[in-house]
Amino acid sequence: MSFSITLPDGSKKDFDQAVSVLDLAKGISTSLGKAAVAAKVDGEVKSVNFMLEKDSEVAILTDKDEAGLAVLRDTVAFLLEAAAQAKYPELRLGEHEANEDGFFVDTDKEDQIKVIELPELEKAIAKLIKNGQAIEPVMVKKSELEAQFKNDPFKMELLKSEGDEVAAFKMGDFVDFGFAALLPNSGKVKHFKLLSVAGAYWQGKSSNPMLQRLFGTAFFKEADLEADLKRRAEIKERDHRTIGRDLDLFFVDPKVGAGLPYWMPKGATIRRVIERYIIDKELADGYQHVYTPVLMNLDAYKTSGHWAHYREDMFPPMDMGDGEMLELRPMNCPSHIQVYKHHIRSYRELPIRIAELGMMHRYEKSGALSGLQRVREMTLNDGHTFVALEQVQEEFAKILKLIMDVYKDFDITDYYFRLSYRDPKNTDKYFANDEMWERSQKMLKGAMDDLGLDYVEAEGEAAFYGPKLDIQTKTALGNDETMSTIQLDFMLPERFDLSYVGQDGEEHRPVMIHRGIVGTMERFIAYLTEIYKGAFPTWLAPEQVEIIPVNLDAHGEYAKKVRDELLKHGFRAEVDFRNEKMGYKIRESQTQKVPYTLVLGDDEMNSNAVNVRPYGTEKQESMSLDQFINELQADVDSYSREK
Repeated sequence: MSFSITLPDGSKKDFDQAVSVLDLAKGISTSLGKAAVAAKVDGEVKSVNFMLEKDSEVAILTDKDEAGLAVLRDTVAFLLEAAAQAKYPELRLGEHEANEDGFFVDTDKEDQIKVIELPELEKAIAKLIKNGQAIEPVMVKKSELEAQFKNDPFKMELLKSEGDEVAAFKMGDFVDFGFAALLPNSGKVKHFKLLSVAGAYWQGKSSNPMLQRLFGTAFFKEADLEADLKRRAEIKERDHRTIGRDLDLFFVDPKVGAGLPYWMPKGATIRRVIERYIIDKELADGYQHVYTPVLMNLDAYKTSGHWAHYREDMFPPMDMGDGEMLELRPMNCPSHIQVYKHHIRSYRELPIRIAELGMMHRYEKSGALSGLQRVREMTLNDGHTFVALEQVQEEFAKILKLIMDVYKDFDITDYYFRLSYRDPKNTDKYFANDEMWERSQKMLKGAMDDLGLDYVEAEGEAAFYGPKLDIQTKTALGNDETMSTIQLDFMLPERFDLSYVGQDGEEHRPVMIHRGIVGTMERFIAYLTEIYKGAFPTWLAPEQVEIIPVNLDAHGEYAKKVRDELLKHGFRAEVDFRNEKMGYKIRESQTQKVPYTLVLGDDEMNSNAVNVRPYGTEKQESMSLDQFINELQADVDSYSREK
């Protein structure tokens, strides 16, 4: 036997007998042998005790490699399975996975594992680590594993795709399969944490049983684990689902419709303020606002190409029984095209700007749904501009200025521009017109260059009908998300035979510009909730002023008078008439993150004044009611920016 191992630097090592990955690493250097946690062998991750016996390309993995971290996390998942099955002999095991966020293990038993049981499981894993048990790769006959897992329908299902012999790992009496590579010894694990428990459908299908998914994470260094736990605590503090529940903004109840949010009065107030703001902003910018039906004939989506490209993301058509097929609209462009086509258009009218807060529906699988960020029903701040070819760049700049103005008012500062082109190596999924793509991409790039703005270019991110500018924001949780888009479209005007009468009296084809300023109301409010941590600026806050009378009998009427005066000026104010102690009411107002709390006693009542306590500060100040109204108005008018 003779074979060669090719290392990442191109050098080769020759062997005349099988050698383990670990021995290979030691042969390269003593320090690499100590640091090795796994290897990539011809692109596949293998354990350090994997035997090399043929020509291969090998890269040793250490704790500095992402793939090495995945091996550590898979190892902890394996230990979790072993500890859980030892603690609960009746436990059935489903799928497991390590990823960039940690790892999970799916389990099932009659009385599902609860989050309060995780510390006990951590102790059991820590005991396995302390004992330093060997974890060995083994080849096991499929029939033996079927006998072992005969009472576990989930493992039996996973075994169907395996061959006669199955690659598995063994630690003492515990055996499991489905892992690419594990650390050779449980004692190699140092720093881990079990995080949470959640329900998860078997293999992600809502028609399958609901299992219990145990989440955890692991790191090679304690400092990395501590930093990650701190990050997770920040995420939890900002999670719009938690804040939405605590502030009573919205709820989603799978029993009455997964992915279909119900807006409670406070959440509806935030949404209404944003919608009114956007409509007023767009009207002032020359847009005509419309209402169009949420249902449309399926043929319109076949003409537009949406049916061919996005059929899997659309709900099934509704057969009306007379040959008419209606579709819950997944996008608004065909509706706005109908508005444009309803009249003969002249070049004198262009640009024609049509906007709508349009409700749409997307077919999202249950496992993908998340609070307000991934829903099945959404309202898009949508707009379409119809322009002559020579107006494209000027209109593009105008739309971009509108977006920047809106960002300023919402205090959105962390964003960047991305020009999204078609993938030249995979043009099948795009509208087939090379000339159109070349012209529109050049036009979009030219507009950005004329404006002197920095941008990144991304092939493969375009819509199927044209290139676009995406404005990418960083959410409070650190995720990259598209907030706004401006898309050039030469295709839909062609497919729907759109035209305008030019100065020469002839018909000409307009260019269509799709644009979304803040995306959907659902996702935008989720974004704002997390950015603000639920402490909405005064102009957006569902309740701007909480009024607390010191004594209900003595000061209740004055509290009503102050409230009514604030309501008359257009502010959102409430009086806390509950029979609770004043200190409790003040703390509750802070918990609900109300921008201003007014405490009213004898001094305030006798001088027509208020005692003001701004949210998040220990500061309190007495002032006349008129002065407070003026300051509150200034706060609202400045969009709660520094005055």
